[in-house]
Amino acid sequence: MKNLAIAMCAALTLATSGVGAQQVTGTVDSHVAASKAAARTQFSALQQRVCESAIPAPPAAGARAGGGGGGRQAGPPPASQWHAEPAKVFDNLYFVGMTEYSAWALTTSQGIIVIDTIFDYSVEDEVVNGLKKLGLNPADIKYALVSHAHTDHIGGAKYLQEHFGAKVVMSKEDWEFADRTIPERIRPKRDIEAKDGDKLTLGDTTITLHLTPGHTPGTLSSTYQVKDRGRTHTVATWGGTTIQGGKPETYLAYIASADRYRDIVKKSAADIVLSNHTAYDNTPANIGKLATRKPADPNPYVVGNDAVLRYITTAEECAKAGYLAVTKVAGQSSR
Repeated sequence: MKNLAIAMCAALTLATSGVGAQQVTGTVDSHVAASKAAARTQFSALQQRVCESAIPAPPAAGARAGGGGGGRQAGPPPASQWHAEPAKVFDNLYFVGMTEYSAWALTTSQGIIVIDTIFDYSVEDEVVNGLKKLGLNPADIKYALVSHAHTDHIGGAKYLQEHFGAKVVMSKEDWEFADRTIPERIRPKRDIEAKDGDKLTLGDTTITLHLTPGHTPGTLSSTYQVKDRGRTHTVATWGGTTIQGGKPETYLAYIASADRYRDIVKKSAADIVLSNHTAYDNTPANIGKLATRKPADPNPYVVGNDAVLRYITTAEECAKAGYLAVTKVAGQSSR
């Protein structure tokens, strides 16, 4: 089994003071409008959810503030509420997630990389049995790449680790976050601490990892290549979506990460954006289209580099709106 091929870059130093020095100008409304303009109808679910999480609700409204992150639940819901059938999305990429939460299986010449592991209660049904339905062998899972340490993405990692020997890959910052927040019964043992710029290589496939704090302290976004009917495309995944915690420094970290990752996406010419939540990248509709796709039809996941950039901009503009909102509230409360 090939291990992590490290291509070290300088460690990411996120200078939120530098972001603050650039200043977030404009108004809450102007940034919300910019997020809607970037989203268009294509990413409207993303825009609504991120701005909802980013902008504090007025106290009288009684609405929840902050992001829900983690999908935590009191107990496993019935499978009828979350089960989704697996699907082949590209020649070497498969959807093995739930109705709301995504997991992806990237096949290589030397095994499988699972990207996000959903919940502990759903991983066997969706990932393990899903691979079998697709004609793949779950024993070939070599790595479980976890974008961030919320239970809807890390929850199944320990199962894959213990049953198939999968090496769990996560940032050092989120391993530490998991130690504080993830119950021991589902917390995987620490395998690989990914750093900004590391490359996870298995056989003929490489995933480049990008540290993008904001959603969690060590959220990992990524870029990698897939093939569609033999043609190569580049995937970008924004590892964490909503804004957590409501602190100004969290917003600044998120904004800096989005700004930096957008440059990475532009340089990579990524023409596919995938999410770890099905609504944000239109997975239900896309899989429906793939089921009836004809030889001449395009793959609905291939949206072009401009659309991928607009996806990141949508999230960043919501973060800017939220930053202005929370700093205004903080300023008023200090008077």
